[in-house]
Amino acid sequence: MKKIEAVIRPEKLNQVKDALAEKGFPGLTAYEVKGRGRQKGIALSYRTSEYRVDMLPKTKIELVVKQEDVEKVIETIIEVGKTGSIGDGKIFVLPVDNVIRVRTGERGKEAI
Repeated sequence: MKKIEAVIRPEKLNQVKDALAEKGFPGLTAYEVKGRGRQKGIALSYRTSEYRVDMLPKTKIELVVKQEDVEKVIETIIEVGKTGSIGDGKIFVLPVDNVIRVRTGERGKEAI
């Protein structure tokens, strides 16, 4: 099992969520986060002055999937989440040792 963490643009959340659900991955957790990447924020202007916003709003989604589904999920997030511009986000894949469903006590793949 793998945990997929993706940091995406907030305006892409509903599209990514719907696309993942259509492909059989309805369960995920989403957070509103702030962050910055290589671009170190953006320069904005207000009236006659310019200022820098270095922590931009993003959305982080997390889901745990079977090893064989990792590439399908990654491809879906990339396909739907990208705009082609700087700041589209990142995807991280981490190992998961175990999953336990609280309600039933099921463990492993059955708990996903």
